[in-house]
Formats: sequence, structure tokens, C-alpha cells
Amino acid sequence: MTLAIFGGTFNPVHVGHLFLAEEVRSRLRYDVILFVPAHIPVHKDVDDEVGPGHRLAMLELAVGPYAEFRVDDCELARGGPSYTIDTVRDILGRYRIDGQPGLLIGDDLAEGFDSWKDAPVLAEMVQLVVGRRTSAEEVHVPYPCVYVDNALLPVSSSGIRERLRRGQSVRHLVPKPVLDYIVRHGLYTQGS
Repeated sequence: MTLAIFGGTFNPVHVGHLFLAEEVRSRLRYDVILFVPAHIPVHKDVDDEVGPGHRLAMLELAVGPYAEFRVDDCELARGGPSYTIDTVRDILGRYRIDGQPGLLIGDDLAEGFDSWKDAPVLAEMVQLVVGRRTSAEEVHVPYPCVYVDNALLPVSSSGIRERLRRGQSVRHLVPKPVLDYIVRHGLYTQGS
């Protein structure tokens, strides 16, 4: 099985995440995209944290209809800061992967990849896959990588949280089961 790891806070998961995962899966011919929600992200401040249980539940709802998308909660189970190298080692020990796993990161994080824990070792363990999130131009990555020329979808979790705080619609920005979950649990509102 060929597999690419897609980590993130997914706070909440949205159509941009799913579309990027599908672009990488279909263009690079991965059998599985493994979504790994972070426990405590090291390279991102998280506002409006609804808790790992809600983030995991929303992610499972979003990827549930797709056999080639799976969720692994290893970072949540491990607790503490979520270092990608620890996650890759864990996944390599538990999954039967043909060749190197892919590691999908957005171009918004790629330029800072050198600051990640044990970045040179990590870059040798995986095929680094950079997806466009913010830039129409390729960004500089200090390691060998595959750059995916995916369409840009200007959707972000922070933008979705802001729209929800303002009482604006996020219909079609998040999968319907995720939106239903957000409404049912009163997430990302001023009172939550």
C-alpha cells in the first residue's frame, strides 16, 4: 500500500483539506491519505480550540465516505506536542507501506520546514509533498520535494471559525456532516 500522511489541527476540517488530499492521492497515485490530527501543534497557534475529541469526531465524519481517506489518532493518543518525526516513526512501525510514505504539507509551512524537529532526518524518511494553499508560485523548500500543482481554494479553518463567530454561513465550506456536528455541539460560537 502506498500512503501519504496529512497532519494538521483540522479545527475544523474543511473542503480545502479534502480537495488537497484528493489532488495528492490522484496525481501521485497514493492508495491512502492518512489524516493525522495534531494534539498540540508546534508550528501553529490554535485559537478557538474546541478540544481534540471534537476535532477528531469532525475529521472522522468528513473522511468517512471515502475508502482512500483514513484517520489515525496517534498524536492525540500520544499527547504532548505533536512532532511530525515521532508520528512518521510511529506510522512506519504500524503500517505496511510500499516505499517511502508521503508527507503532505501546505506551502504555508514548507518554507519553515527546516525548523521542524530533526528536519534533515525527516526529509530522508519521507517523500515530502508540498501542496499549494496560499501561493500560486512555488515556494522555496530546502529539501527534495514533489510540488503538487493543485488548484488554490481560498478556504481556511481560521476563516471558517471567524464566519461562525459572526453568525455567517459556512455551508459548502465544510462537509454537511461536519456542519451538522458544529451546530449540534455549538462549536466556534461566541459562547463556546
